[in-house]
Amino acid sequence: MRILDSINNPQDLKKLNKEVLTDIAGEIRKEIINTVSKNGGHLASNLGVVELTVSIHYVFSSPHDKIIWDVGHQSYAHKIITGRRSKFSTIRMHGGLSGFPKMSESEYDAFGVGHSSTSISAALGFAVARDLKKENYKIVAIIGDGSMTGGLAFEGLQNAGHLKKDMLVILNDNEMFISKKVGAIAGYFAKLLTAGMARKFERKVMETVSRFHSLGSPFWKFIKRVKVMLFPGMLFEEMGFTYVGPVQGHDINNLIAIFENLKDMSGPVLLHVITKKGKGYIPAEEDPVKFHGIGKFSIETGKIVENKTVTYTKVFSDTLTKLAQFDNKIVAITAAMPDGTGLDKFAKKFPSRYFDVGIAEGHAVTFAAAMAAGGMHPVCAIYSTFMQRAIDNIIHDVALQNLPVVFALDRAGLVGEDGGTHHGSFDLSYLNYIPNVIIMAPSNENELQHMLKTALDSNSPCIIRYPKGYGTGIALDRVPNVLQIGKARILRYGVDICFLAIGNHVETCLKAADLLVKTNINAFVVDMRFLKPLDIDTIREKILVRTRKFITIEENALIGGFGESIKAFLCNEGAIVKCIGLPDRFIEHGDLRALRKKYGLTPENLIKETLRMF
Repeated sequence: MRILDSINNPQDLKKLNKEVLTDIAGEIRKEIINTVSKNGGHLASNLGVVELTVSIHYVFSSPHDKIIWDVGHQSYAHKIITGRRSKFSTIRMHGGLSGFPKMSESEYDAFGVGHSSTSISAALGFAVARDLKKENYKIVAIIGDGSMTGGLAFEGLQNAGHLKKDMLVILNDNEMFISKKVGAIAGYFAKLLTAGMARKFERKVMETVSRFHSLGSPFWKFIKRVKVMLFPGMLFEEMGFTYVGPVQGHDINNLIAIFENLKDMSGPVLLHVITKKGKGYIPAEEDPVKFHGIGKFSIETGKIVENKTVTYTKVFSDTLTKLAQFDNKIVAITAAMPDGTGLDKFAKKFPSRYFDVGIAEGHAVTFAAAMAAGGMHPVCAIYSTFMQRAIDNIIHDVALQNLPVVFALDRAGLVGEDGGTHHGSFDLSYLNYIPNVIIMAPSNENELQHMLKTALDSNSPCIIRYPKGYGTGIALDRVPNVLQIGKARILRYGVDICFLAIGNHVETCLKAADLLVKTNINAFVVDMRFLKPLDIDTIREKILVRTRKFITIEENALIGGFGESIKAFLCNEGAIVKCIGLPDRFIEHGDLRALRKKYGLTPENLIKETLRMF
């Protein structure tokens, strides 16, 4: 029997001797590898924080103490320890555990998260609430080094340093982001600092130099400068944090000793921990980027179970790289997602024209806007869900100034197992109300390459949104062509009803129309291609003369989206319109097929809604 099987909550963990904690960490690591190989998920990041998670739960008392994860894609060990071990095999499955911390899932998830750089702000919010209510609990925020590239992290740091609230921030450094000074000496200094000796010495010096009124203040500033030069982390010290570290993040006994000492320190403290991404699984250690977020794979070989169909991301990547060979003004920008957006290929081919700005979507947009103003042709590739963080920059820095920036929104629509924090459910809605922008969505991967060429030639702000994963398998034209902006295409003529679709559900409409022939219903199928500008002329001149019945379908929230725009026009024309899309709620995680069936994004539901109109 595994020791892990006896742990149903952190209290069970605390009853064990420290000597067995390393064995438990090994068992947790195996559990994570086995489950992710079947379900897919975030592997390398979770393997890197197993010992850190065990140590935190061994010392602190969750859920009374608040443990707050940043991004949350490294919370698998946390879930296993906090009463969800028996359900861990369901992680990321429809109806199963979420792949991220979720307040409604467990009292141990103090704060829900899925986007980056939020943990320090959230920790400070808890600290202020705690003190105002005169309560007594500890607050621990775990933030990865990548998340420290996000501006929100530094907004939280400066505010926390100013308010001086008791809270611990753990900087999980797995890419040598700040310091390479790791080892026995660094660990010793960390123990020395957290044990209070250095702080006591500091206070003694302050008391001494304060007696010398003429030299006290300048000398004290000098002493502080010497201290932060001797130990890394000057930036955090200057922002008002007590910096500790760096320390080795896989030594459980050492981590426990440090956490025990840190519990008694007052004010904001930052502990710098060095971990190895993918720790304990050789393929993930050797290629942590590949195993960051991964689909099903073979544990023995590390090989991913792949579909042979080309992905939308690859078509975008190949097309942009091809076009950039003939236009040296094309530049590519991403926010810490070169592989996920496909820009890694562009980066290798044109390194001087590629820019990874870190997890800073707002900066990416304004940066791109200024490059456009400077005469370049910027293409900003960001996931739909993360582009939500840069709406103000799109409006004020791009659209208001009518600058020709191309936004490639990958993972638009439902993304499946990552769930509510990652679905691209709102982009058609949150971009629809912005003047000056052109919004388009390809019905297949061939259309994507034509739209990218169209956007780059348009000399206007352009958004192309396309789904996660594999395309239809359609053959690609050898040369990308420029489309007529705002022009729809009629793929099938009918007389009884018209299906208007945008994006990946054009194929859904074609399948439904084929099946409806058996019921003597002949349907139009129109690939609208563009949300803005909307091709009203084609609808009025070629369709309304034959039918007044319409169904729209989109993989986006119905409120403010494609269907509402169509309905606003057609209702004035005396037409009957049914809109199919996502409801006014946050969509749960699960297999894409299951989610699309549940929310009616299938040929079968389209047929059912059609028959109701006759």
